[in-house]
Amino acid sequence: MSLIRTVRCHSIQDDIGTVTLDEIELPPPGDGEVQVRLNACAVNFPDILMIQGKYQHKPPLPFAPGGEAAGDVVAVGAGVTKLKEGDAVCFGSRHGGFAEAMNVAASSVQPIPGQMTYEKAASYSTAYMTAYVALKVRGHLGEGEWLLVHGATGGVGMAAVDLGKHYGANVIATGGTDEKLAVVKSRGADAVINYTRPDGSLGGFRDQVKEITGTGGADVIYDPVGGDVFDESMRCINWGGRILTIGFTSGRWPEAPVNLILIKNISVIGVRAGEIGRRDPAIGAANQAALDELAQSGAIDPYVCAAFPLEQAVDAMRLLENRLVVGKCVVTMNGYEIATP
Repeated sequence: MSLIRTVRCHSIQDDIGTVTLDEIELPPPGDGEVQVRLNACAVNFPDILMIQGKYQHKPPLPFAPGGEAAGDVVAVGAGVTKLKEGDAVCFGSRHGGFAEAMNVAASSVQPIPGQMTYEKAASYSTAYMTAYVALKVRGHLGEGEWLLVHGATGGVGMAAVDLGKHYGANVIATGGTDEKLAVVKSRGADAVINYTRPDGSLGGFRDQVKEITGTGGADVIYDPVGGDVFDESMRCINWGGRILTIGFTSGRWPEAPVNLILIKNISVIGVRAGEIGRRDPAIGAANQAALDELAQSGAIDPYVCAAFPLEQAVDAMRLLENRLVVGKCVVTMNGYEIATP
């Protein structure tokens, strides 16, 4: 047994500040497990939603938030042959990552790809898998097409901008502030649009998209926002275009007007990147292999805007909750510090 510090949720509360920093005993890794000394864990919306009891996965109490992490293997359980002490690794886990160390199934752990730092390795998997599955598996994005990415200043949106450019698309990125969009523009977006109206609502981008593309609009629209943004997207999509529905961060599920779907000959496509792999493991394995190749080649480079030590994990989650994160934010452990982005 070893003593570690971890941030844990003891009761379901709307206020994420009710989590506590605890000291607990961590047993040695079991059969088929490795123990990882964590250096960084990404902060994601499911972490907040699980504390509030609003996420589909409801871990037993008490639990530590944190689903994507990176660190070093410090112990290896029986039956593990492909990993050894000292390996720098990253992994996905539904929860548990806001901790100095944790035991993880060896099958879910992989070496940190290429020259990635710990904070970037903890930040790429979910966002870039979502973007890859949306753009290539579901959206069939082609070279030279116009891609409109909504919510492009967040982790999932920024990943779509990066991969869209990698695959040769012309990318228009939307977001809520000029300052955030400047970061996206610096990373390669061909054009950016601030879609926040003076009254705080979202929209007003239809004419700009048509002017930028010089055609009937975008060929592929990547939409994790929904609500009014989806409604207006239906008015600036090109003939035969594809709208990829990723989520509804606006808080409203839109209703697709079937008349426009018919008249414009378009497709509205749902994207659940993780569920595709769970339902069809062969497709899931192929998607993972494609993502691994992208990561090894350097095509994946997450933008991490801020880091907070484990003691300030609530501050990290509040930054995300208040929509102040550009790209990704991480919690760091064991004295690890990130480089300034």
